[in-house]
Amino acid sequence: MKASKYKFLIFVNLMILINSFNSLSLAQTKQNSIIKLFCLQSVKDEMLKSDMEYSEEIANETCECYFEEFMQTASHKDSKTKCKLETQENLNHKKKING
Repeated sequence: MKASKYKFLIFVNLMILINSFNSLSLAQTKQNSIIKLFCLQSVKDEMLKSDMEYSEEIANETCECYFEEFMQTASHKDSKTKCKLETQENLNHKKKING
């Protein structure tokens, strides 16, 4: 009888642990989604202000760069600056190849 109670408690603790990992993962996914939505809108606004044709591919690449950099540095300004420069360099490179 005591062995079954012990197994039950282990099972319950294991379920609680698994659930907490799932909750953490879900929270990170939601945060990533919110950050990405704001980033995509910001990139779109900046492209349109610069009289550039909006490209979803460029916006996604820029925002992926931003998110990865932000997770490493936790600096919005540094992440934005680095990824903006990388995007500009990539666009200039593509212009040279196609132009």
